[in-house]
Amino acid sequence: MISAYLDRFEEDKAVLLLGDDMKKCNFPRSYLPDGLNEGDYVKIDIQYDKETTEAAEAEAQALLRDDN
Repeated sequence: MISAYLDRFEEDKAVLLLGDDMKKCNFPRSYLPDGLNEGDYVKIDIQYDKETTEAAEAEAQALLRDDN
């Protein structure tokens, strides 16, 4: 889980400062919950999606076989 500080909004982007070292990240504003304000903190949870990755790889392999 990553803690992020909402530094500011710039048009359709939100500038988030991530983690303890406050790494700057531009993030689509539309993906954030409604009602957030500058100065609020959010939690970001990034997980590997093995099933979707494997399905996409299988689909790509099938397309390559069909082209030959």
